[in-house]
Amino acid sequence: MLRHLVLIRWLEGCPDEAVRAVEEALSALPSQIPAIRGYLLGRDLNLNPANSDFAIVADFEDADAYRAYASDARHLQVIRELIEPWSAERRAVQFQLPD
Repeated sequence: MLRHLVLIRWLEGCPDEAVRAVEEALSALPSQIPAIRGYLLGRDLNLNPANSDFAIVADFEDADAYRAYASDARHLQVIRELIEPWSAERRAVQFQLPD
């Protein structure tokens, strides 16, 4: 099992409506992209001022399944239309989960 972790810091002044639109669009992806095995997302709780603002955790069977997700047109549309316009910083990592 492979885990994909994304951390986003929004631009100053990013409206709550923009974040809600990201949440709604991302939440729809698991029903649209069969490669996704698990999908969690959420806003930071503001417990540490150095934290990112938003996190996405996605699980996949293997690297090929992750690549199918990463190149899926619906996923790319969410990134292009909803995330990139308001993102100041995006970091990601993929790692193997223990059996």
